[in-house]
Amino acid sequence: MKKKDRMKMIKKFVLIVLAVALGWGIYNTVIADRSVGTEVGDKAAGFSLETMDGKEVSLSDYEGKPVFLNFWATWCPPCEEEMPDIQKFSDVHGEEVTVLSVNFTKFEPNKDKIPEFVESHKLTFPILMDREGKVGENLYQVISMPTSYMIDGEGVIREKRVGPLTLKDMEGWLDKVK
Repeated sequence: MKKKDRMKMIKKFVLIVLAVALGWGIYNTVIADRSVGTEVGDKAAGFSLETMDGKEVSLSDYEGKPVFLNFWATWCPPCEEEMPDIQKFSDVHGEEVTVLSVNFTKFEPNKDKIPEFVESHKLTFPILMDREGKVGENLYQVISMPTSYMIDGEGVIREKRVGPLTLKDMEGWLDKVK
């Protein structure tokens, strides 16, 4: 094969590779559905858990409305520190956002402390019980508590924080998803 013919074939091959790469990039960013994951920009994983009184709650129940999702445990000092602000956030912004609080029940050494904690902090938002860790440990891969997410009305994670939040932080997050 002549050198000139070989160069033409290489150019065609490079153009085909570039066209495929461009097509894949357009598909991934414009056409394909967002992947489910745990990071900002990912689609939030759907789940169903029971509340303390046995009512089943699903993330999909709140489709179309922002959701503030918080993972916590009674033995976690930063979790306890942020609870009053989460309650204030729910009280003030409950019409605009749903607060879902997931107790990492699997890691609670004394499950009787959960209702005591809820009562002592006068929490009125739903407390979901992750008895087996399927949501926090498996779906959301929570490795430290508290961990919180702000999920927009389309189910996309817009904010994530490992560690406590203040009321001001939560309100800033809400402003971004309105």
